[in-house]
Amino acid sequence: MPILTVFDKDKTYSVAFEGTPTVQQVLEQNNITMAHPCGGKGICGKCKIEISGQISELDEKEKSAGFRMSCRTKLLGDAKVSICINDNLIAETSIQKIKRNSNSKYKIGAAVDIGTTTVVLSIYDLQNGNCIASKTALNPQSTTAADVIGRIEAAINGQLENLQNAIISCIKKLAESTGFFDLIDKWVITGNTTMLYLLTGKNPKSLAKSPFIADYLFDEETTFLEKPLYIPKCIHAFVGADITCAILNSKMCNSQETSLLCDIGTNGELALWKNGKLYTTSTAAGPAFEGAGISCGCQSVPGAIEKVEIDSTSKNILIKTIDNKTPIGICGSGIIDTVACLLNLCSIDETGAMEDEKFELEKNIFILQQDVRSIQLAKAAISAGIKTLLEATNTSEDEIKTLFIAGGFGSHLNIESAVRIGLIQKELQSKIKVIGNAALKGAACFLTDSNLQTQINQIINNAENINLGGMPEFNNNYIEMMIFPE
Repeated sequence: MPILTVFDKDKTYSVAFEGTPTVQQVLEQNNITMAHPCGGKGICGKCKIEISGQISELDEKEKSAGFRMSCRTKLLGDAKVSICINDNLIAETSIQKIKRNSNSKYKIGAAVDIGTTTVVLSIYDLQNGNCIASKTALNPQSTTAADVIGRIEAAINGQLENLQNAIISCIKKLAESTGFFDLIDKWVITGNTTMLYLLTGKNPKSLAKSPFIADYLFDEETTFLEKPLYIPKCIHAFVGADITCAILNSKMCNSQETSLLCDIGTNGELALWKNGKLYTTSTAAGPAFEGAGISCGCQSVPGAIEKVEIDSTSKNILIKTIDNKTPIGICGSGIIDTVACLLNLCSIDETGAMEDEKFELEKNIFILQQDVRSIQLAKAAISAGIKTLLEATNTSEDEIKTLFIAGGFGSHLNIESAVRIGLIQKELQSKIKVIGNAALKGAACFLTDSNLQTQINQIINNAENINLGGMPEFNNNYIEMMIFPE
């Protein structure tokens, strides 16, 4: 059996393989992390490698780029490969200031939000409440499976330890990259229920079968990398601690007004606050909003098309990429903008049928009919989830005073485009308040105020979760929401 020898910085791996797989496929099968932002289409060049041995000839994508790519190079026999880029770091930001706690026995704290696609870490000076560093990386578990269900299945089938080690290594690497790792006194880590199961090495089999009742909901004080760790409480199997933290950050439960919180992502999570009670639900939107499964889709990396609009004079399509780099693909916000523009140009009708087979935004970057269908499925899941939750609680759109949009994707979402495609009901547009990564901000609050644990737990212990699975009302709403608004 042929062997691929992998040189990854200070580590060397020797892995056997069968057939003629790509280097990317062998890396992923052996849990060796390397970012492939464009989904293996050979358009972003982020998986540059140096390779020798029995390999395929350069293909057209590689000839154009001038180097070998792990997603394009096929292995024909024994080979040696050096990974040129394996940092996984995709962003660096500075966020909020939190309530200071000069009496705290801790001086430096780390808040972490483990998302299905990305992991975000922020370091805080707990004496003055300042955020002093923040880093974001791709979740390395995505090399095993892109979504929650896939990772649950992988964990049940013997890969739990690998998944756990991957996320722990990722968090440690992020913390080390800030330069404050050795100074961290306390951790707070949040995420959806599955991500927390995988972090702590718990078998997620209870999340994989009906009635989908988690056998553990955290609210746990333990240790992580030899320092104190608090994991906030999850609300349900598919409404995790990330929503608990987002609710805390929004302060929605501090008001008598009716409000709705929506975290739009692979798993859309919803929370409604009405008459002093919390109602929650979740709906599977799939990864389309994060660029996965889209022909030219990619994650939010430099060069991703993030904004698309129609020039009011020429009626031509105008694009903007992240960091104004050369376009490499389309991320979620750009995909929604594109569909909205095509609807306004009547190039897509209300059923989602495209006028042409392909709509090209840039050379080799385009939208196909199948991409429009993927967006239809995803937006229908979210909008039907909102409608069904409101119906189940006898709540009208008029009663909603604020719609909080949480999550990284929501932070970059063009609200007009979201309403145009029917992702968000038009009646709620004027009530929207975008709050960014509220999960991370809420987690940071726990670093300085332990009383918050009791306060938020009293609310979520009395929460009612509404399971949309099998509900005829949800199914009917889902079908209705597939149609684009006129």
